[in-house]
Amino acid sequence: MNKELFLLAHCKGVSQQLLRKIMSIDPTLKLFFHLKDHEWESYFQFKKEKIQAIKKEYHSLSFLALEKKYKKDNIMFLSLYDQAYPPLLKEISDPPPFLFYKGDIELSHSPQSIGVVGTRNPSRYGRFALEYIINPLILNNWVIISGLAKGIDALAHTLSINQKGKTIAVIAGGFYHIYPKQNQPLAEQIMTSHLILSEHPPSTPPQKWHFPMRNRLISGLSKGTIIIQAQKKSGSLITAQQALEQNREVFAVPGSIFDEYCGGTNELIQNGAKLVQDVSHIIEEFPG
Repeated sequence: MNKELFLLAHCKGVSQQLLRKIMSIDPTLKLFFHLKDHEWESYFQFKKEKIQAIKKEYHSLSFLALEKKYKKDNIMFLSLYDQAYPPLLKEISDPPPFLFYKGDIELSHSPQSIGVVGTRNPSRYGRFALEYIINPLILNNWVIISGLAKGIDALAHTLSINQKGKTIAVIAGGFYHIYPKQNQPLAEQIMTSHLILSEHPPSTPPQKWHFPMRNRLISGLSKGTIIIQAQKKSGSLITAQQALEQNREVFAVPGSIFDEYCGGTNELIQNGAKLVQDVSHIIEEFPG
């Protein structure tokens, strides 16, 4: 694990995109810390003030202090170069250079992993559809991956736990800012016996743009993603689009044409997503 990379990941002035660019130009980070200001500007198109701010913040951080704090809070971390890094996530175009996690990282290596996302306000039909579709997957040892959000996400995690299955939650923001707060008890359960992942340092509060970033990790960790009840403009459809861009399967559960919360899923089917009426429609896409 590269300590320099770890500290750079904690610098507020260093975005995920910049961190990936730095790694592509200088994977060992041997060159990076010897660049002169004008070379930073040439490589990364930064103004001198930002370069100096990043350098100052970097030198203010202590690897040992952060490591000690995270160890006390049972927060683990790994880089893209580590063997334990989720293999499916390595395949996407923009894998996080760093991951922070609590729980069993081996779950992210499961050959049977499926993403489940949907509305924050599921109807009775949505709840029944979720249980009908994913219960057999759980009983057949599929790891259920979702985003710890209110609604379908939380229900998918809870169903996995109640049925003695395994689940992975991907969160926006860091571990010291679990969102939404009402799902803190569920998060604690997942941390204890399952797995929670974040690409953000633990002290990072969730921001609006973190949620679509999180969604690409849900689809990236999964062989396919199931969409259950989604409006035409929703985060679930962003996840579906990201799954397609990652060359992953997209499954959509159809709904009533009179239900606004099914408009997005029905549109996905119209545009080529696989219509799912029972679990066999998912299983048949993964022979063996």
